[in-house]
Amino acid sequence: MKRTTAILGSIFFLFIAPGIVAGLIPWAISRWRWEPPFFGAEPLRWLGGLLIVAGIPMLLDSFARFALQGFGTPAPLYPTDQLIVTGLYRYMRNPMYIGVAAVIWGQALLLGNVWLVVYGAVVWLAFHLFVIVYEEPTLQRSYGAQYREYCAHVQRWLPRLKPYSTAEP
Repeated sequence: MKRTTAILGSIFFLFIAPGIVAGLIPWAISRWRWEPPFFGAEPLRWLGGLLIVAGIPMLLDSFARFALQGFGTPAPLYPTDQLIVTGLYRYMRNPMYIGVAAVIWGQALLLGNVWLVVYGAVVWLAFHLFVIVYEEPTLQRSYGAQYREYCAHVQRWLPRLKPYSTAEP
């Protein structure tokens, strides 16, 4: 039952948080209208598409891991039972936030919309502040030495080249 609740809660939260932040608000800003590409460079549209294609699986993988491995959700009200250090979390501590930012900036490049670039920067800053002020202290209290060890080996935003293993010295 706990797994079912975690899956349903994660799906609900996926539509509420990233759905609004990376879907509804960008639509409200851009109405999905195509503007001329930035600097007249059509390849930037392709880069935007690649960011979207890369960001969505990052986001979905993170949500799935929270539900299926951690038996919880990304929502602070129903956290995981264990620290998730598998999948993309072996490379960076915040792939979910990076995925959302990639989708927003991908839309900005694809559509040629400068306001989406600005919105993406505001969202990333909000994520960064949330991580520093709330999430990291909460994870430190919840997982103690395990989280400190993880933080010592995996950076907050920049990915590692080699995946982290709990067996690292």
